[in-house]
Amino acid sequence: MKGFLHGSIALALGVLAWWAAALRGAIIAPPPAYEFHDGTPDGLGKWYLGREIAHFMTHHGAPWLERAEREDEERPAKLLAALNLQPGQTVADVGAGSGYFTWRMARAVGPTGRVYATDIQPEMLRILGTNLLQRGITNVIPVLGAAADPHLPTNAMDLILLIDVYHECDFPYEMTAGMVRGLKTGGRLVLVEYRGEEKWIPIKPLHKLTETQVRRELAYHSLAFETNYPVLPRQHILVFRKTP
Repeated sequence: MKGFLHGSIALALGVLAWWAAALRGAIIAPPPAYEFHDGTPDGLGKWYLGREIAHFMTHHGAPWLERAEREDEERPAKLLAALNLQPGQTVADVGAGSGYFTWRMARAVGPTGRVYATDIQPEMLRILGTNLLQRGITNVIPVLGAAADPHLPTNAMDLILLIDVYHECDFPYEMTAGMVRGLKTGGRLVLVEYRGEEKWIPIKPLHKLTETQVRRELAYHSLAFETNYPVLPRQHILVFRKTP
């Protein structure tokens, strides 16, 4: 009974969020229904277009985000170069966590640019604030997001970045609609995800995604797939652009 009630409440919240997004013109098709049934220990038992949604990392995992090995495993400098951020741009780091990439984006857009760093955990935002303070970063705006809404300004972002976050979104359809709403027309939505096509990558299966699955899910929104940069050792860089 408890699982049924949880599923019913989640479904109702999802429907309300969809209608709100539809009214704002952020989506182009009604959402496929979420499904609720038994899954794996790493998942929610909630499925979207054949994919079980993974549990998100809590703030207790912040040290893992800052691990020294991440430099070799993810090559943040290569990712930053692929994004080609410009001084003065307004960008967002959704699911920013400890701010590992937030401060890099902040330096790239410079003092005339802005970075909206969103997370659904206040504890993560506090850790992020400390890390920014230590580096003297002042052009970041922390934002407490919600499970179905990143709470970004409308039509304001040149780029929105998610690094190993999308697969953990409880409401991927509604979150994407909220991000599309936040993008300027022509703005880019960039999903960085461990490659689900390659079993050798030492990440749990639910925490990896294939390009095919991501494109299938984002096809319901006002987005055009642009490219998949093949420059990182283990991750996709999937770039979508907001269409008129």
